[in-house]
Amino acid sequence: MAHLSYVNIFAHDIVALSGFYQRVFGFAEIEAIRSPIFRGLDTGRSSLGFNAAEAYGLLKLDEHAETQGVKFLLNIDVDSLDEVDATVPRALAEGATLIKAPYETYYHWYQAVLLDPEGNVFRINFMMDREAV
Repeated sequence: MAHLSYVNIFAHDIVALSGFYQRVFGFAEIEAIRSPIFRGLDTGRSSLGFNAAEAYGLLKLDEHAETQGVKFLLNIDVDSLDEVDATVPRALAEGATLIKAPYETYYHWYQAVLLDPEGNVFRINFMMDREAV
């Protein structure tokens, strides 16, 4: 069976943006794969990568380098409702923007919606009732 290994984000500042996710969620850097144009973080189940603009050319994606608007939604699960509530102010202190304060969804998740310092959307989730999903 296939599995998700990495989600990579093109970033204006790979050091600052990867540092944001390290400080907010405690993800450790995978130093063995660090390069001048890449940083990787171990999220526990998969990895989160940060590519500098030079990666567009390496991947032959030059014509797609000028994207606008929200192009993905990053979901980060935590272990409790209290952890959602505790993580939101930490993210805000690190430069995130709150879009939707913590709330219970119709599918029984407790979540908050935010933008990271570069404007990428992410949610902080706790799945209250896994059987309802």
